[in-house]
Amino acid sequence: MGRGALASMLAGVGAIACVALTSAAPASDPSRDLSGTWNYATMTPLERPREFGERETLTAEEAERFERQTTDRQANTNNTAGPDWWDPGTRHLTDRRTSLIVDPANGRLPAMTDDAQRRAAERADARRQRPVAEGPEDLGLNERCLQWAVAGPPMLPGVYNNNVEFIETRDTMVILNEMIHDARIVPLDGRPHGSMRRWMGDSRGRWERNTLVVDTVNFSDKVSLRGSDANLHVVERFTRLDADTIDYQFIVDDPTVWTSTWTVRFPMHRSSGRIYEYACHEGNFRSVQGMLMGARASERQ
Repeated sequence: MGRGALASMLAGVGAIACVALTSAAPASDPSRDLSGTWNYATMTPLERPREFGERETLTAEEAERFERQTTDRQANTNNTAGPDWWDPGTRHLTDRRTSLIVDPANGRLPAMTDDAQRRAAERADARRQRPVAEGPEDLGLNERCLQWAVAGPPMLPGVYNNNVEFIETRDTMVILNEMIHDARIVPLDGRPHGSMRRWMGDSRGRWERNTLVVDTVNFSDKVSLRGSDANLHVVERFTRLDADTIDYQFIVDDPTVWTSTWTVRFPMHRSSGRIYEYACHEGNFRSVQGMLMGARASERQ
């Protein structure tokens, strides 16, 4: 590990330790206490499958059939350890819903701008012309253990590691994701956004009655959420519904990519499980070495 990477890792560990040691007592109002570990796994897809048209929910029989077909497909296509390593929560739809997107009403991402479509076509053409990675910079951020879009912001359910822990101090909220070991330290003291671009953007939080609102801008131009660019703006809303449920909603806005905003909503459920280490960090991920060796072998052939 290089000196810079080691210093960065130690700084991050120190920041989390400092937050844990200075953690304030739970909020006096239970409806504003998000502390603890929560799971948000679901089989409901982000976008509504076109076969369901305008239908927001399925019947019980249709939902059972969809869940069974999806589980069978996962078992047939997964080449690791079978379907049992997938998060158990991914085996079921949330309230039999056909999409996590609730706006637009069709449950799908809005149309892309003409310029965004042109850029997407150029990227696809570049990948076709150079299908193998020339160096680590050509690999995805998740492949390099730097950042994974599903870890947020905003958070999106995946096949595993759908856990998040909230730790509140006097003037910050720490949002620690199990996926890619990312921790967001969100100021709650009213300070303005900074100007530095970050992997996870620059977040600022505030309470609106019993809802925590987190506003995030200044994402790195190397981060992309479903095709977003550096103008990505995310507003998340966490509302405690009862002792075991948080309603999570977020609005995505990127006017240089989509013709309108889009909104996602799904629940988080309290979990008694632990947040485990995601042992993957830049400079210590053998898959990168293997992928680059494979690329060189492909070129020789």
